[in-house]
Amino acid sequence: MSLSAVLFLFLVHLGVGIAATLLFVSREAGVKFFRFNAGLAAVLIAIALALRDGLGSGVASGGALVALVCGEAALVAYWATVGRTLARIRPALVAVAVGGGVAAVIAQAFAASAGRSLSMRLLTVASFVSSAALLGGACTAMVLGHWYLILPSMQVQHLQSIVKLHILSMIARIVVVAAAVYVGMATGQPGFGPSFGRYIMSAAGVFFWQRVLFGLAGPAVLSYLTWETAKIRSTQSATGILYVDFFTVVVGEVLAKYLLLATRVPV
Repeated sequence: MSLSAVLFLFLVHLGVGIAATLLFVSREAGVKFFRFNAGLAAVLIAIALALRDGLGSGVASGGALVALVCGEAALVAYWATVGRTLARIRPALVAVAVGGGVAAVIAQAFAASAGRSLSMRLLTVASFVSSAALLGGACTAMVLGHWYLILPSMQVQHLQSIVKLHILSMIARIVVVAAAVYVGMATGQPGFGPSFGRYIMSAAGVFFWQRVLFGLAGPAVLSYLTWETAKIRSTQSATGILYVDFFTVVVGEVLAKYLLLATRVPV
């Protein structure tokens, strides 16, 4: 396990998540919003690709890299043309970018869970996909909230919609993590005795509890507060909460990648 592998997974999931959540944002947000977020996603994935050397096939398998490169190329093309030209093919570019990114995330999950039971492999896929959705939703909601300073006349319903999507991804993430912990505790873990439970109750398990506190409990409370704030049309307050929410999601998902590579349980 290495820091590069943790960062590789985190950056890919964040970049793919941002690209995917753009599909749920109204065009009223403006060309600059989509250009900024597409560019941000492309840069994150590019950095991840730069870290791939030396990772081996554990998280950077050939199939995952091919899909990721294809998605990155389409995303860069979308960023370069949005609001400028080729309007007719931009939906196809977005489809290729998101499809390639999701395919790469799924391929990563199968590579990272090689040799495990079918249930754990499927949970790893669900974990990776829900992680990308949570990261992307949190980041896009934060940026969209900030965009109300640029376009104050924009309807508040757009922020409410993306916050609702963020809450749904938060719920899905909690369900997947709970299922992974249950399966991990019910099956043997190499190096940790007969149960994942022994690991999380040991001194090393502090990372797991930090992951639960900062990555699940914190965002769950903060996303609800954001929703209540958005309902009363206080976009500045909602954006402030979303900044903290995104920070807690980032901390939790970085710890989740570390725990996956350390224990092979997709929490």
